[in-house]
Amino acid sequence: MGKKRIPEEVRAQVEAIVEQFNKEEMPSPRCFYVPRFGGSHLYLDRNERGRIVHVCRLKYNGAIDNWDLAIFRYSRERYDPEEWMFPGAEHVDGTVIGAMRAGLEAYPV
Repeated sequence: MGKKRIPEEVRAQVEAIVEQFNKEEMPSPRCFYVPRFGGSHLYLDRNERGRIVHVCRLKYNGAIDNWDLAIFRYSRERYDPEEWMFPGAEHVDGTVIGAMRAGLEAYPV
């Protein structure tokens, strides 16, 4: 079974969600989430005063509110879909906003 590529309209929705989150929930305008896409994945990185920090990877499951999260583990330098014991995990709800909120607790600004 092939991987489901993220449609352009979903990418546009994600970019709008991230932009709104950056304006409304990020503690500093100098720190903000940056989405990037690859195949069926959305990578949520953060620009922290010019330094890019990996936070998590979301796998697209066919709907804007149905993503699987893999947190980035700096101890192993990889995304880990099996890791669920991290600060902020309670925010993971299949949404992009939930992932960004989880990322703020897992990797505080």
